[in-house]
Amino acid sequence: MQQAANVLLLPGWQNSGPAHWQSRWEALYGYTRVQQHDWMQPLRGDWICQLEEAVLAREGPCVLVAHSLGCLLTAAWAAVSRNTQRVCAAFLVAPGDPELPHLRTVLHSWAPVELQPLPFPCVLLASHTDPYCSFARASAFASAWGARCIDYGDAGHINADSGLGDWPQGHALFLQSLDTKELPHGN
Repeated sequence: MQQAANVLLLPGWQNSGPAHWQSRWEALYGYTRVQQHDWMQPLRGDWICQLEEAVLAREGPCVLVAHSLGCLLTAAWAAVSRNTQRVCAAFLVAPGDPELPHLRTVLHSWAPVELQPLPFPCVLLASHTDPYCSFARASAFASAWGARCIDYGDAGHINADSGLGDWPQGHALFLQSLDTKELPHGN
């Protein structure tokens, strides 16, 4: 298992509130939240710079634990960073779709979504009832990124509104994804 400080939490648009599983994991396990300058008006370039700084500040390899827009951040960062070898895995949960009509205005700098294979092993959890991304679109992201897609059923946006609490099942999946040697790798 990674050092807790090297597990980087990447919240999505509007950050993850106190009831969100990412905030609970931060408190329970000591994982590190990557802070952004503006959670309400997320600009892709700014968010990429913040992730780059967080990765470079770690002494060892990092694991990214992303939710919603954090998943798109992972892909966008990997497409431009020269430091992707410093990330050993990514756990991607409920990616958002900035091309949906109700998200286009606020997430304008995130479209089109970066769709090239990620250079580290990753898994993606997707829900059939996510209002921010269809299951088909999330599956297409997983395929493009070289991620193993896990069907998480009808769990909404897999956030605080989903009633997950500390989300021990998710944490078990996360730890399992780190232990397996069968995760697909991007090119």
